[in-house]
Amino acid sequence: MKNFILGLAVLSTVAMKAQTQIIAHRGYFQSQPATTENSIKSLENAQKLGIYGSEFDVRMTKDGVLVINHDEHHGKLEISDETFKTLEKDKLSNGEKFPTLKDYLKQGKKDAALQLIIEIKPAKTKELENEIVQKTIKMVKDMKLDAQTQFISFSLNVCKEIKKVEPKYKVQYLNGELSPEQIKSEGLDGLDYHYSVFQKNPTWITEAKALGLITNAWTVNDTAVYEELKKQGIAFVTTNIPDQLKGK
Repeated sequence: MKNFILGLAVLSTVAMKAQTQIIAHRGYFQSQPATTENSIKSLENAQKLGIYGSEFDVRMTKDGVLVINHDEHHGKLEISDETFKTLEKDKLSNGEKFPTLKDYLKQGKKDAALQLIIEIKPAKTKELENEIVQKTIKMVKDMKLDAQTQFISFSLNVCKEIKKVEPKYKVQYLNGELSPEQIKSEGLDGLDYHYSVFQKNPTWITEAKALGLITNAWTVNDTAVYEELKKQGIAFVTTNIPDQLKGK
């Protein structure tokens, strides 16, 4: 009987580990009341959901300040061409001030249970990308958030630079053209691709898992697509509807 109970416990543990985890895409902003993506409020909302993590985008201003914004422009201004003092005059659509990475990490640190998925956006030059990587990692270390942060990027250079600076950090590539074998050979930890890439390459999730790689899909806002990926054993999905996919 003891062996039977032990067996059930092991199976339960395996099932929990195999369960697809939810990551809020740019925070949980499609909330009630609604807020705006990449805002501090959207991160707070994600923290309250009790999900695995929340993703957000990092860029750098002309004067070297790391800020949170998906697009190259904040309002009508290109972030990389303007100082932070100029950019912060334009608030977010929900009335919040333009957030810095430091602001975001301070809020993230309030809930150690939520993983902070940092997307470093591609920059105009390799040198600028490397500078952003160096500054981001320094800030994460200074705030003692190493265990709570993971990294993603569309730039292969950014991904490889992160692993070069801090090999223990988890880094996933976003662009979608590299096979699991290629991801492994580049020394990265996983593939975080648009769900359509996995639909076109139905063996990649299995292949990636066999290689010990992390698998993630974005941006999964359809429950049918979520169920399809879940059946294939995907480890994570990034979504604008984390409240709806949680617990499914």
